[in-house]
Order: sequence, then C-alpha cells, then structure tokens
Amino acid sequence: MSASVPERPVTASPRAADIRRWRRYLADEQLEAAVYRDLAQRRTGEEREILLALADAEARHEAHWRALLGDRAGASMRGALRTRVLGFLARRFGSVFVLALAQRAEGRSPYDTDTDATAAMAADERIHEEVVRGLATRGRMRLSGTFRAAVFGANDGLVSNLALVIGISASGVPTHVVLLTGIAGLLAGALSMGAGEYVSVRSQRELLESSTPDPEARTAVADLDVDANELALVYRARGMSETEAEEHAREVLRTHDLVLTADPTVHAESDEHEAVGTGLSAALSSFCFFASGAIIPVLPYLFGIEGLPALLIAAVLVGLALLGTGAIVGILSGASPLKRGLRQLAIGYGAAAVTYLLGLLFGTTGV
Repeated sequence: MSASVPERPVTASPRAADIRRWRRYLADEQLEAAVYRDLAQRRTGEEREILLALADAEARHEAHWRALLGDRAGASMRGALRTRVLGFLARRFGSVFVLALAQRAEGRSPYDTDTDATAAMAADERIHEEVVRGLATRGRMRLSGTFRAAVFGANDGLVSNLALVIGISASGVPTHVVLLTGIAGLLAGALSMGAGEYVSVRSQRELLESSTPDPEARTAVADLDVDANELALVYRARGMSETEAEEHAREVLRTHDLVLTADPTVHAESDEHEAVGTGLSAALSSFCFFASGAIIPVLPYLFGIEGLPALLIAAVLVGLALLGTGAIVGILSGASPLKRGLRQLAIGYGAAAVTYLLGLLFGTTGV
C-alpha cells in the first residue's frame, strides 16, 4: 500500500456531475473505513492490525476527495447500497461472509478508469482486494466441514427430491403415492448420504492413523546402537535429508529426550484428525442436512394440497431455497451471490424439468 496519496490540484470550476461523483466516492470511503474498523473490533492480533491498516488507507482516500471538493463537500452523502449493506453486516456479524463481500467490493473499484483518482489510489484498491482475499481465505479455512456439508447436503436434498416428486406427479399417480414416494426419497437419500459420509470419514481417519508414528517406538531409543544409529533411517523415511536425519538422530541419542523423537508432522496430522471428525457425527450431520432439503418438495403434499397447485408450490419453495444456498456459496467463494443463486436455480429446475417430461412420457394418466 502507498504510504500517502498525492494531492491533485483542485479543479477550478468542476461540473455538478463531478461534484456528485466525488461526494459519492467520499461517502463510500467513509463507509468502507467504518466497515474495516467494525471488523477489527471483532478480531485480535495480526488480523486486527491488518483491518485497522486498511481503514487508515481508506481514510487517506477520503482525504483526497475532501481536498478536491473543498468547501463543496457539504453534508455526508449516503454511500452505494452495497457498501451500506456491507456496513450493516459488519456491525451485526463481522464474519467471513462480510470479508468475502468486502473482497468483491474492493474488486469493483472505479479508480482505474477515473482520471480524478490517482494511480496510487487505484493501486491501493487492487492491493486491498488481495489483502481482504487473504483474510477471507483464512475465514473460509476456519469454516468447519459441517457447515460446508450443510449447504451442499441440503442442496442435494432439494434437487433430488424435487425431481423425484415432480417426475412421479407427472406420471398421473394418486397424491398419496406422490407423498409416499417423496418421503421414501427423503429417507433413501438421507440414509445413503449418511452411510456414504460415515464410510468416507472412517476411511480417511484410518488412512491418517496408519501414517501416524507409533509412540511405543520411542521406548527403544535408550537401547539403540549408537554406532549404527538406525534412528536416522526413521527420519529419512519421514522426509528429512540424510544430513538432517543424522544430526537429529544424534541429538536424540545424546539427550535421550523422547520429545525429540516426535516427527514434526505429527502435530499437523493430529490437527487433521481433529478436522476430519468422527464417522458417526459426520453421518448424522449428512443425514439431517439432506433431509432438511428433501422435506421441502414434500411439504405441499403433507398439508393435503394436490395436483398442479402442489407442484407449483413445491417448485417455488425449492426455488427460493436453491437461490439461498447458491447465494451462500457465492458469498463464500467471493463470487456474485446472484449469479451463483441463479445457477443453482437453473440446475435444480433443469433436473426437475427432465424428470417431469419423463413422467409425462411414461405415465398412463394426466396429473
């Protein structure tokens, strides 16, 4: 980031449109600085310092627009809607979602093409995007696998059960058959997801455990042949160079410090075990997440609605849910929430349309 923003000479007689634009930029810079300060209040250590530094940089940009406006700055304008929304979220939540939105906001800076902004300011905004991207990435990494499973599991339930219910409905079967089919699809899909997650997590844990050094092997250190020093082979097998392995092994044999026998990667592997979680908890989570999505297409039938109205209500409810899950994925990935939501909607409705047509094709009566 630049240490300072060079001042530009004040325009002798700026146009009204220029003044409005400068005042809008001023308001945006003020809001963005406030967002970073609000986020900093919810952070500690290095992240807090980084966010406060970003706020200071926005204050320098604010000073630039004040210098251009002079006495014309007037009362503070309201910033852009997205910046105001960002400020609201920062004050209420201060989460990775806000950082992801801030990343997008920094990436949309108009300073690259605005001749009234300095090159240093445009460069600052580009760097700010990368700084916020790094902070948002930290937050994404801290998100538990359970949260990701919630979004994608629910999405799977929404799409698969909507397609199933609509396809069966189109075949002309009675309403109670559609309801039973939807419930069966919910249970079958949720159980399949749960079982698959259990096997996946258990297999992953077993692979990690098989790679973890045996702590009992440390008890053999005191009886090792100092001249042969086979302990060095252990460290070479774990990735150390021959020289590093021999030096490390000599230190262990000299001190008999059993702590030194630990592989430096053991702690990382322990963290991986922690991140993987247990097979049972993963299975229960996947079951619940899938079921929470799969129940939505069935709701109209549970309340006794039949025929086309039930189909339309189910499609609308699922569509809203798909837009929500897509928007969440978009925010977390730093992409457009609207585009991701519409993409999820198109995929879900596309699958439902295919099964509806197949139901009409193979059904014997109309809905």
